[in-house]
Amino acid sequence: EVQLQASGGGLVQAGGSLRLSCLVDGFIVDDYTIGWFRQAPGKGREAVSCISNGGSATYYATSVKGRFTISADNAKNTVYLQMTNLKPEDTALYYCAADGRFDRFLRKSADYVGQGTQVTVSS
Repeated sequence: EVQLQASGGGLVQAGGSLRLSCLVDGFIVDDYTIGWFRQAPGKGREAVSCISNGGSATYYATSVKGRFTISADNAKNTVYLQMTNLKPEDTALYYCAADGRFDRFLRKSADYVGQGTQVTVSS
């Protein structure tokens, strides 16, 4: 059974930082494109960031470039999203997700989507 366990969300003031973690159980992190979607109330799903299988490529939404960094720790089978200089518009439910194809992830499709972790940024 595949499980993507997201954690690390919380309430932070604008300008603050959080680190999201996605612990993967059921497959090896290095074998999939893994990353994060987010969804704010009343809005559609957004692909925030992902890292390709093998870690050769990364993607960041324009709105988070320069502020968010994605990384993978193969030994811990965990993917991290370091978020800095957070803004109120980053407030959303963040979902860890995985897909066999990098391009499909960018189209907001994923083979596996875990439970979300809430990120709330106050102004």
